[in-house]
Amino acid sequence: MKPRRLARSLAIEVLYEAEIARRDPSPILQRRLQEGEYSAGVAEFALTLLLGVAAHGVALDAAISQCAPGWPLSQVAPIDASILRLGAYELLHGDSPAKVAINEAVELAKEYGSDSSARFVNGVLGAIARGVSGPATRDRSSDK
Repeated sequence: MKPRRLARSLAIEVLYEAEIARRDPSPILQRRLQEGEYSAGVAEFALTLLLGVAAHGVALDAAISQCAPGWPLSQVAPIDASILRLGAYELLHGDSPAKVAINEAVELAKEYGSDSSARFVNGVLGAIARGVSGPATRDRSSDK
């Protein structure tokens, strides 16, 4: 597995555990890093993602809620909410292209979520990306 994908996977596992246990993700990450063999780059990127999600949590939740008004985050499966937060963070504050951020989140949803998670994550993050970049950059294939 590529380092950034591994870091995202680690970050999702930590975010999910923190959500379920209602604990700070930092000690969970430290424990996971001690238990596994992760390169410095993987650990650093996972930490960057976790700190970013924590720092922008309120704004990320607001963006997600705005783009999925029929699905309050309190009713979304915790793993899907974690994936959406991570994907929204990468879209709004990360250095990855929007297409990469969305694709990576969809792949995480396929791996960790339910059968409908990938489609849901793709739709919500696609709406966030369109809101950030504006309608001029949206996929024109849907206009035909």
